Amino acid sequence: MDSQSHYFDEEPKSLSETSTVDLTLPDLTATLVTDRGVFSSGRIDPGTKYLLQSAPTPEGTVETALDLGCGYGPIARTLVHRFPKAKIWATDVNSRARLLTEKNVGGLGVNVEHPDNIDENIRFDLIWSNPPIRIGKAKLYEMLEIWLQRLSDDGEAILVVQKHLGADSLAKWLATVPFRVDRLSSKSGYRLLKVTVK
Repeated sequence: MDSQSHYFDEEPKSLSETSTVDLTLPDLTATLVTDRGVFSSGRIDPGTKYLLQSAPTPEGTVETALDLGCGYGPIARTLVHRFPKAKIWATDVNSRARLLTEKNVGGLGVNVEHPDNIDENIRFDLIWSNPPIRIGKAKLYEMLEIWLQRLSDDGEAILVVQKHLGADSLAKWLATVPFRVDRLSSKSGYRLLKVTVK
């Protein structure tokens, strides 16, 4: 089993060994192709599943949505299902993750791109993310600030973060930059945070 400390490498060094996992939600069941060298390759991560089960439906129309740190694409797959009229992007620095997401949702119209290749003028009505906490606070905060600044005026980001990995300190930091943070719920050591532009 791969150490998760390498799932954010641009080019995973582990040998490829594809398998499948089942994404099972009240409104969606899908089988996704996965592989070694990506985040939570053996199962749908509990934090991701909590986000997908508990994220509120936005009040406004979702025309653009982003799966930030897409892994093999369970969030993107759910976004497609719930917002079929939206234009959806999925992004990850991990090249293997992007290939898997392309296999899993590219045929459904999701734009799968390296972060540097997404037009910086695009504004997102919705961002869902289980952010890569293990890259360290400095890199994590830099990444989130870049992408949260791309929220539309009425847009929102829903983030799931493990409490013991810094959910509360992340919420405090977000409140110091130009964002409003609301803690929506907690479950099994996870926090669900809603971020909007102040």
